[in-house]
Amino acid sequence: MNNVTKVLIVDDDEDDYLLTSDYLRDIPGSQFALEWANSYSSALEKLKTSNPQIAFVDFFLGAKTGLDLIEEVHAIGLSTPMVLLTGRGDRKVDEEATKRGAVDYLVKRDLNAEKLERCIRYALERAATLNTLRESERRYRSLFNQLREMIFLASPSGEFLYVNPNGSELLGYTPEDFTQKRMPELFESTERYAIFSSILDQFGEIEDFEVALLTSQGEKRYCTIYASVQSDGFGVRQIQGIVHDITARKKAERDTLLTEKLAATARLVRTLAHEVRNPLTNINLSADELLTGMEDDTLLMYPQIIKRNSQRINDLISELLNSSRQAEINLADFSIHQILDETLALAMDRVQLKNITLQKDYGEDCFVKVDKEKIKIAILNIIVNAIEAMEPEIGILHVQNHVAGDFCYVTIEDNGSGIPAENLGRLFEPYFTSKNNGIGLGLAATLSIVQSHKARIDVESEVGVGTAFTISFPLAGTEAEDF
Repeated sequence: MNNVTKVLIVDDDEDDYLLTSDYLRDIPGSQFALEWANSYSSALEKLKTSNPQIAFVDFFLGAKTGLDLIEEVHAIGLSTPMVLLTGRGDRKVDEEATKRGAVDYLVKRDLNAEKLERCIRYALERAATLNTLRESERRYRSLFNQLREMIFLASPSGEFLYVNPNGSELLGYTPEDFTQKRMPELFESTERYAIFSSILDQFGEIEDFEVALLTSQGEKRYCTIYASVQSDGFGVRQIQGIVHDITARKKAERDTLLTEKLAATARLVRTLAHEVRNPLTNINLSADELLTGMEDDTLLMYPQIIKRNSQRINDLISELLNSSRQAEINLADFSIHQILDETLALAMDRVQLKNITLQKDYGEDCFVKVDKEKIKIAILNIIVNAIEAMEPEIGILHVQNHVAGDFCYVTIEDNGSGIPAENLGRLFEPYFTSKNNGIGLGLAATLSIVQSHKARIDVESEVGVGTAFTISFPLAGTEAEDF
């Protein structure tokens, strides 16, 4: 030990301090900067301010003991290695000293330079090792805490042992909540968890496992999970895992796919319109000629039938073209409550005719930048579909909104027949409909309007229970609005 080592000796007896100092000076090849504290309070102050590399603490320090000092030093987070000194050997005191955080225990009557040298060397090496471990733990814990992914540690039966802060941000549970939760409770589908657990049991590892997890608010988050089964130093098996949120990506993929379908459908409609209208014009001209030159009144009904049906075909083509054409939008800031009230007023006749119960559960009002008339059309299409899906007298239409972050969420929920799972993925496709008298353009138009406002629409449904549509609007004046 060629460097100067800062040593604090805590002893209320000056003679004992001088004796210990002499032993330290007798250690060959060592240099010490010695400091003395003759009371509990002065020792605590010097430990806080002087930052000694090692401290020798007498057992008796007036009203308190050296054990109390060692315990308090560790409680406040100081890392100075502490060695307890006592007048006589006592196994119980030795065990208690170790329990409270002392690195060693020495009997004063047995002290000599050799024992002190060994004690100091051992204590400093152990302190350096512990500090290295603490620093490594701090760095890795900081890394885990800063990762955008949820990091978790769980028992084989699914109890959470550790979840980093991003897990709370992702799913909305506090660290205390996680200690009361098991992994199966977070999976939307029990069958999906069974598959996850089976693969993990069989192979000990699973990668990019897609799953829907439930937040504390009951919302779904689409995620991928990497997990592996590991054993700690005592042979106890644990599940280590990383959860990556892909909700935004899944929604973007869905929106992109639907947008591409709409664009492809629009191209098809324009081609069909051109190819159909050309022969349709010839049919109309021919029917006009027949009407002009026909003298037998009993035969006039036939060209008239041709004319009427030709006009019907032409009107249908016009409707298809209008539905596939992106209309120009005029944006302005409007209150979401105003938009909802005006839209509900347009649907009130239908609500009253079926004697539907309307429940308005408005949250915080906010402003969104929209083309009000077009957004009303989009919302009205959803409301009309909801009304048509419900039984008279017992139907409940629930309209609500809330603000979270940079978005305003509008939810329209019914207790109607619900939508089969196989139809949910096609709900916004043009010309897809389950109605006998529909052509499947209402929700396709709704999606087109919503997307043109940089908003999103999501739907959840259960057959026999009902359906909920949620539109998320960027708040006016926020960064989300420009996204």
